[in-house]
Amino acid sequence: MRHRFTTALTAALLLLAATRATSQAPAALRTADGKPNLQGIWQVLNTAAWDIQDHAARLGVPAGQGIVVGNDIPYTPAALAKKRMNRNDRATADPETKGYLPGVPRIMYMPFPFQIFQTPDHVVMVFEYDRGVRTIYTNGTPHPRGPLNFWMGDSRGRWEGDTLVVDVTYFTDETWLDRAGNFHSDALHLVERYTPDGADHINYEVTVEDPNVFTKPWTMRMVLYRRKEANVRVLEYDPGRLIDEAQASRR
Repeated sequence: MRHRFTTALTAALLLLAATRATSQAPAALRTADGKPNLQGIWQVLNTAAWDIQDHAARLGVPAGQGIVVGNDIPYTPAALAKKRMNRNDRATADPETKGYLPGVPRIMYMPFPFQIFQTPDHVVMVFEYDRGVRTIYTNGTPHPRGPLNFWMGDSRGRWEGDTLVVDVTYFTDETWLDRAGNFHSDALHLVERYTPDGADHINYEVTVEDPNVFTKPWTMRMVLYRRKEANVRVLEYDPGRLIDEAQASRR
């Protein structure tokens, strides 16, 4: 349940890994097909995984400036009541505390690095957190026929000038947007925009739509930073395994 790797996807990742650019220096600004080169290891520098809105520090959580444009999330009255309940019960109710994949967009702003591989037909993201993998199809194929439910949704991308625009749908409702109880339903629909700003920054924007939870679409914005250390690698943080090991050690 936590990991849905297929043989074909694994083979594709191995092929991509064999041809990836090194992370020690910025990749060329353009790929061979003329598109912006997004390859490399990236990470956010914000506290959105704890709370996507402005928040004061509390024990174990640093203070942070929100990433929600306008700092307001347009919940329906019923959904706002549920969000408040989620916040009160967040220590145990947040699906991420159970070792599940955080889903999209949350995995984009978890405080762990991820690596982008790029071909003319796909953009693949490999995340340190929970060994998550996203495949963004850029070959013009449409979303499969639904309804379907995926931890990371189904992602279809296109280039608008130098911006990669990604339409994401078919989500499960078993992920939250942060540890503060912000949530969505399985009707979630996202439009992401990845715009390079020089060789070492990507401006990331995601518009969130979910008529079961929100009264209108709303947007988050942040910067993805290239990791520049000479030997930087995406390692492994498997929360499900670590939870199991911790529970076994207490028996």
